[in-house]
Amino acid sequence: MARKILSIDGGGIKGVFPASFLAEIEEATGKNISEHFDLIVGTSTGGIIALGLGMGLSAKEILNFYEELGPGIFEGNRWAPFVRQLCFAKYDSAPLKAALISKFGERRLGESKNRLVIPSANLETGEVHVYKTSHMPRFERDLHEKVVDIALATSAAPTYFPTHRSAAGSPLVDGGVWANNPSAIAAVEAVGTLGWPRDSIKMLSVGCTNEPLDIGAARNMPLGFGYWAPKIVKLFMATQSSASYGMTQHLIGHANVTRINPSMPNGRFGLDVVSEIQSLKGLGCTEARKALPTVRGFFDERVEPFEPHHKLSV
Repeated sequence: MARKILSIDGGGIKGVFPASFLAEIEEATGKNISEHFDLIVGTSTGGIIALGLGMGLSAKEILNFYEELGPGIFEGNRWAPFVRQLCFAKYDSAPLKAALISKFGERRLGESKNRLVIPSANLETGEVHVYKTSHMPRFERDLHEKVVDIALATSAAPTYFPTHRSAAGSPLVDGGVWANNPSAIAAVEAVGTLGWPRDSIKMLSVGCTNEPLDIGAARNMPLGFGYWAPKIVKLFMATQSSASYGMTQHLIGHANVTRINPSMPNGRFGLDVVSEIQSLKGLGCTEARKALPTVRGFFDERVEPFEPHHKLSV
């Protein structure tokens, strides 16, 4: 039996791209995205999309969430003096929390209709912190976590949003610090945890657009912190994504991974540039039209309904 995985990258407001891509596929096939994947894995903005799908939202509804509430999330400290931004997070998390509450309310992870894996990181221990539905007998705690708290944890990008404190008091930040492209996490979960045969797995991996790595003079000169500071994060992100994609191909086979992540000119889109929401939406639609012949096989048949090992008490 074929097993299908959906993996969605992090990328701030650029999450409009995967949301639009999936909404267009949904429109073209007439089939709900969540009904056609056995496992959905998402980081940061991709984690929010994954949680939305797990809670039964259509991709179109998730796209509307970004269009309607995205601009309000990236307000506040954006235009604060540069010196202030050196000391404090660029944005207050309150608008993001309010937007998430408006969509998810008090819903819990245990209500998910899909197997979900949502990465974050623990600043207290330096360890990864991964939220999972109860798709294995030993996964019996996370189902009680609020969807809003999980979304805030996976998207608390350092410098952009404040650290999120879990209900237990753990300081958590964006899963993108170690798994912005979570495809390898998804492959390991499928093969190592769920025990699915490698040759039975098909993965659709959707990014938030890609930019060519531009390190400039550092290729040949021994430059220091002043030069590297604005570039080092892009280097980390690019190499993590490359490694994740490569490991995924190694684990489940090159032919079993379909990656959608169009390359754009440097600076074309930004993590918090809300003025480009409509352009990202249009790009997602265009890429979906091109990719439809390739990805249509993911939507030939619905997957078996997910039955968790542990359920929320009524």
